[in-house]
Amino acid sequence: MKKQLEIEAPAKINLTLKVLGKRADGYHELESIMQQISLRDKIILERGGQAIKIKSNSHMIPEDEENLAYKAAQLLYTKFSIKEGLRIYIEKNIPIGAGLAGGSTDAAAVMIGINDLHNLGLGKNELMEIGLNIGSDVPFCIMGGIALAKGRGEVLTALNKGLQLEMLLVKPDYQLSTGAVYREFKRERVNQSPDNKAFIEAWLKYDIIGLTQHMQNDLETVSIKMCPDIKIIKNKLNALGAIKSLMSGSGPSVIGVFASYEEAREAWERIKGQYKETYLISSYN
Repeated sequence: MKKQLEIEAPAKINLTLKVLGKRADGYHELESIMQQISLRDKIILERGGQAIKIKSNSHMIPEDEENLAYKAAQLLYTKFSIKEGLRIYIEKNIPIGAGLAGGSTDAAAVMIGINDLHNLGLGKNELMEIGLNIGSDVPFCIMGGIALAKGRGEVLTALNKGLQLEMLLVKPDYQLSTGAVYREFKRERVNQSPDNKAFIEAWLKYDIIGLTQHMQNDLETVSIKMCPDIKIIKNKLNALGAIKSLMSGSGPSVIGVFASYEEAREAWERIKGQYKETYLISSYN
């Protein structure tokens, strides 16, 4: 049986995000195209000891039971009565509080790793079902790739592999509370919502112009008021040649989609000095 395992934990962006309304359980009903990207954390798992312990290169993430990766490990260890301890090291590369599912993808990687390390024999769908207990984004982070997400984000339909998107990701020096953004959301303030059916049709045709026309995020109506830099960054990316720019998730990260890697890299060279957290990214394979 393996003693140690290293796993990649890719960030997630929302290429579209439509908020349909509030549900009886307090969550919001969503419809979103989610995509994993090349920006990723690295997770190292090592069996041994008497407890679950977390270490990281980042002082900004908790190293106790508040960490979603810890919660994921504890959930599986309790469910399957695993007595052996586990050391989790998180090399944090995904910006924190950026709307990129950084905590969820770490939790997903830990669950995938424990399943392998302890030969639990869980299929992907079983892991996804368990992962929903940790957070709404965890099932997608386990599934990976690109998908249409509905419900809280957990009802997933995988899309066929399509275009390799070349993008810039810029995070302003600011964090937004997802809960606060959703609390302020008002459906009647949205002028233009994404058409996910049209997006998928363009995706399947490898039509980058068509799909970018349908990239919208309803939550921008709230987050731009809380963080005006989002609008400023969108305008800068457009001026640098992005076919489309939009906020990911509840923000404040902004992505710009470019026609080619070369154009994305040139834009990155010109904007990286203005924002500390600026990344040249692509679809994750």
